[in-house]
Amino acid sequence: IINEIMRFNEDPNVQGLALDLPESLYSSKVLNAVKPEKDVDGLSDVNLGRLVRGDAYDCLVPPTACAVMELLEDLGGKKVLLVGASGAVGAALQCMLQREGATTLSCRWKAPELQTKLNHADVVREERRGEERRGEGWIKPGTTIISCSRDLLSEKQNYGHQNNHAAENTVGSLAIAMRERRGEERRGEERLFLGSQQYGKWDLRCLKLQLLSPVPRGEERRGEERPKAVDVLAERRGEERRGEERYGQTKAKVRLSLLERLKDQPDGKYVLYWINFFFSRFARITPTPLGEGKSTVTIGLVQALTAHLNINSFACLRQPSQGPTFGVKGGAAGGGYAQVIPMEEFNLHLTGDIHAITAANNLLAAAIDARILHENTQSDKALYNRLVPAVNGVRGFSAIQLARLRRLGISKTDPGSLTEEEIHKFARLDIDPSTITWQRVVDTNDRFLRKITVGQANTEKGFVRQAQFDIAVASEIMAILALTTSLQDMKERLGKMVVANDKKGEPVTAEDLGVTGALAVLMKDAIKPTLMQTLEGTPVFVHAGPFANIAHGNSSVLADKIALKLVGEKGFVVTEAGFGADIGMEKFFNIKCRASGLVPSVVVLVATVRALKMHGGGPNVTAGAPLKKEYTEENLQLVADGCCNLQKQIQITQLFGVPVVVALNVFKTDSPAEIDLVCKIAKQSGAFDAVPCDHWSAGGRGAVKLAQAVEKAANQKNSFKYLYSLELPIVEKIRIIAQKVYGAQDIELSPAAQSQVDRYTRQGFGNLPICMAKTHLSLSHQPERKGVPTGFILPISDVRASIGAGFIYPLVGTMSTMPGLPTRPCFYDIDLDPITEQVKGLF
Repeated sequence: IINEIMRFNEDPNVQGLALDLPESLYSSKVLNAVKPEKDVDGLSDVNLGRLVRGDAYDCLVPPTACAVMELLEDLGGKKVLLVGASGAVGAALQCMLQREGATTLSCRWKAPELQTKLNHADVVREERRGEERRGEGWIKPGTTIISCSRDLLSEKQNYGHQNNHAAENTVGSLAIAMRERRGEERRGEERLFLGSQQYGKWDLRCLKLQLLSPVPRGEERRGEERPKAVDVLAERRGEERRGEERYGQTKAKVRLSLLERLKDQPDGKYVLYWINFFFSRFARITPTPLGEGKSTVTIGLVQALTAHLNINSFACLRQPSQGPTFGVKGGAAGGGYAQVIPMEEFNLHLTGDIHAITAANNLLAAAIDARILHENTQSDKALYNRLVPAVNGVRGFSAIQLARLRRLGISKTDPGSLTEEEIHKFARLDIDPSTITWQRVVDTNDRFLRKITVGQANTEKGFVRQAQFDIAVASEIMAILALTTSLQDMKERLGKMVVANDKKGEPVTAEDLGVTGALAVLMKDAIKPTLMQTLEGTPVFVHAGPFANIAHGNSSVLADKIALKLVGEKGFVVTEAGFGADIGMEKFFNIKCRASGLVPSVVVLVATVRALKMHGGGPNVTAGAPLKKEYTEENLQLVADGCCNLQKQIQITQLFGVPVVVALNVFKTDSPAEIDLVCKIAKQSGAFDAVPCDHWSAGGRGAVKLAQAVEKAANQKNSFKYLYSLELPIVEKIRIIAQKVYGAQDIELSPAAQSQVDRYTRQGFGNLPICMAKTHLSLSHQPERKGVPTGFILPISDVRASIGAGFIYPLVGTMSTMPGLPTRPCFYDIDLDPITEQVKGLF
């Protein structure tokens, strides 16, 4: 019964749940298994506690108690005796009677004092079990009797009877009617919820910031950070009671059923923000405590929209990778007074999505090598017998094996009926080891895994091959998580992943290996976005992963879609794309927007005066060294020279026809003249607006002008268009990106890259979008070339295919998919206090 209750608890189509069970099954475990928000009878301990405490607007009175109270009038000063009453209904009724001014007594049927109490009672509410009943003369004349039985709410029972000494009222039918009305109220609540999502402002209590100067580090501010419990945050937003799964006190997963429930609601405004990595990189490698990254801007923007302008808004961020968190970059929770909290949980493990991706990715990698080994060492018959074994004397194909048979054109379902030729076709994938493109992954920057040799143990019988590890967030499974629209869609995408070719040159997929269902099981929780909050208590979805240089690098479609429904028609969703317009934004438009069907209303570009000075020819910045005077003193010429990169980023945005607002992160060393110059050049270069903001030191209040500019820009005409047609050849699509976005003169494919392009085209994958893997340090393939390089030839060293994710994946130059640790990684500063268990040194 509890299992059935739990099933209905999770069913989004069930608004209320009523129990109609034999008396012996009304245990506290059963009653408390019903979610309070779906409880129709109000019999749980949680509800009873609220009732006794006096929370009249936050509790349910059991229908039986309601029916009794409905039949009784003018209770003030009367004595009411409850005979045989027990459990939640008895306690609720006693509470309600006392509130109406009655004096209540209770008594068991076999108690010796029963007759004495009956003689003094004005009202008797009796609860009978079977034949428990006194004979004639057991009660004084004129006493009102309310007769109930334990199975009162069963319509099959005959309730109450009349005698010569009392007017006895039946309550059964009335209680049933009240329960039915309660169910209709539940449905009405659902309709009201949907209506409030469409038209209403959030009932969100934002958190007040106590601004200090200088701005303390996150760990120094920890005593002042008091995040709202996630169930309170979710309840104010409508997720709670409708699709939220708590992970501790401050974060929760949001079920995809919420999106289905809100499918008919209009979307809010869609804001894309990104930052040229030079800006972000500059901040990360300098010793300044000031934050200069896109996450800080995003968080400051949504804090301004929600906490200061009273506009519903959601931030959709990517989950940080452990690699850069412990490497050179540090955490990605924002900074100063524009931050996701708790930032330790945000940066470390979170709800385990990256771990799930790592497990799924490596399971598939293990399946590939194991299958090759078993095929190399077994005959067709032995292999087939092991793939389709007899269980308790019966042989049968699994569901995924039947699907493979259908793909092979074999309609048989009896394992004993296959011919030798059909057994050979079914049992052998004949993977060509030299064509394996599926790599193992780990979420650590480990340069020595960039090239490895597997299979050296004697047990692998000489099957040795070269392989490599990628960073976990570069896995195709991460890209699928970011681009999928449902569990079914994710499962289909996982099955389509091409891991190698067979010896005939045909693609081998995860579905062929029979591992699709297992991958989906490992990913079933990771597909749910994680709900967190900012320092000012505004909501944040965290989902999918970073690295727009070597991966897809955008936050998830699902988080965006759910957030767009939750903010309502006049709300805003600010979603994250990695690095610059040349990488993160280009992939967002050409890949993510095609997958989601969503189009952003406005684009936000983040810049800093310091970074522009570096683009203008300023001296190199060395980690740990003091900043040169060029970056701390006014230098208008350096700023003007460096704005060429800012202008190029704006021009790239204009290729897609979406308005762009420049957000200039202001530092205390920036002069007013430098700030004015950047804003002037940005607007002259086609930006809708350019706004200085200091959310890092002032929180959302410091980004109010940016929020107002974004709101105005979002109402402008939007003439969005893709950069290229999918019908173009693969090489031509790569060339368009190289020339129009990067500024290259042309591209040059290596023989290996050209061979892969030819193979993918022959296999029918030529109509997919392109996901370039290119350095984030330059518009070109050469990291040292700052500003706006031109006239270069872009080298394509290799081309891979992420068929499940749905894109072709060219590698530019010597691009590596596994970062390395620097000489002095961030882990030197990270520590744990063994007494308080608080994390130190994490940014």
